[in-house]
Amino acid sequence: MSKNYVLVINPGSTSTKVALFKESENVIQKNLTHSIEKLEKYDKIADQFEMRKEIIIDWLKEEGYTSEDLIAVVGRGGLLRPMPGGTYEVTPKMIDDLKLGVQGEHASNLGGIIAKSIADEQNIPSFIVDPVAVDEFEEIARISGIPEIKRKSLGHALNIKAVGRRVATKLGEDFEDINMIVAHLGGGISVAPLKRGKSVDYNNANEMGPFSPERTGGLPVGDLAKMCFSGKYTYKEIKSKLKGKGGLVGYLNTNDAREVTKRINEGDEKAKLIFEAMGYQIAKEIGSMATVLNGDVKTIVITGGLAYSEYLIDYIKDMVDFIAPVAVEPGEDEMKALNEGALRVINAEEKAKIYEEEVAF
Repeated sequence: MSKNYVLVINPGSTSTKVALFKESENVIQKNLTHSIEKLEKYDKIADQFEMRKEIIIDWLKEEGYTSEDLIAVVGRGGLLRPMPGGTYEVTPKMIDDLKLGVQGEHASNLGGIIAKSIADEQNIPSFIVDPVAVDEFEEIARISGIPEIKRKSLGHALNIKAVGRRVATKLGEDFEDINMIVAHLGGGISVAPLKRGKSVDYNNANEMGPFSPERTGGLPVGDLAKMCFSGKYTYKEIKSKLKGKGGLVGYLNTNDAREVTKRINEGDEKAKLIFEAMGYQIAKEIGSMATVLNGDVKTIVITGGLAYSEYLIDYIKDMVDFIAPVAVEPGEDEMKALNEGALRVINAEEKAKIYEEEVAF
């Protein structure tokens, strides 16, 4: 076989998604699951590295491939130090930070570690692309209103950047030459103003912005403080309300937009009010982010799983299309986005960034 495949690795908490791409074609993909019993043997997530790597190599062999068929390996970026977006070469210092969990332990930290290990054996490049740690905030966006707390750049950077690039190409524009707003609508919701390709602001999907299928988004802080000190709830219970049992789950006991739409079609007025309220808050956040770009917005892009809901999208469009034309790119394809990032470097469309040169130590 010719040496022209890119191996894409996307570790999750109990599984590892893997795919082989030949240029832009997804040749084969699988979700390799890991039993809870097996994972419990490891004290730290980084300790799972060898086990997950072996399973990936075995999968390649089962499908009739080996690491000798690869031209590059790209992994999901983890919780590294705050860094600009882009495709990064995996370097020793990055590996150190991924193993350490410099911003926290997360399965995605394994992406770069496994990618480099497989790639180094074949003397081919390894990359990560637009990790969660991407931070391109302008300094003014970090101010929260209370000195002890800074607004943080945490959002769905990989999908937001990938979809932004695709839409810019469709418009015949260079991604780095135009402004757009990208709203990622998933279990959490991130709305990002992209100023010439850079995400200069975000709502942290876990803590701010619109409520989502499972999260509360921003809340009236006085009432939240009262709940926290009421004695009725533990810290764990409050955290669960904010993420997991908030949003649609809290009001309607489901996180499935299809189920909510079905209820609306059957005449459920409460479901209609709550679903439209979510759309209202999303549209309001888009409008807010338009001001960050001084109204200079080429397009508004809506992506993520909720973008499949025509009911929701139509509601949002009615509120925001006076700002700019709305493009809808439903779903989220992280494997495709990771491969695209690697290909931009392989095809010399952009230069790989070096972690040590881009972050503060």
